[in-house]
Amino acid sequence: MSEWTIEVDRGTCLGTGMCTSIAPGHFRLEGGTSTPVNSTVDPDDAVIDAAESCPMEAILVRSADGSVLAPEN
Repeated sequence: MSEWTIEVDRGTCLGTGMCTSIAPGHFRLEGGTSTPVNSTVDPDDAVIDAAESCPMEAILVRSADGSVLAPEN
């Protein structure tokens, strides 16, 4: 199974906590903004859901080949 990478643009993140509610094992609030618990993760639909639910589209999820999985354009 190929891992995904998670990036959070902390300059864009508003710290709403939606991602921590949707995927608490993958995101945490730190200094008022979100950060990934780990930058690489096993595929998990909750990570995609969190990225798609982010009101600022501050979360970027990529597959092992570098293609963007979320957010969808």
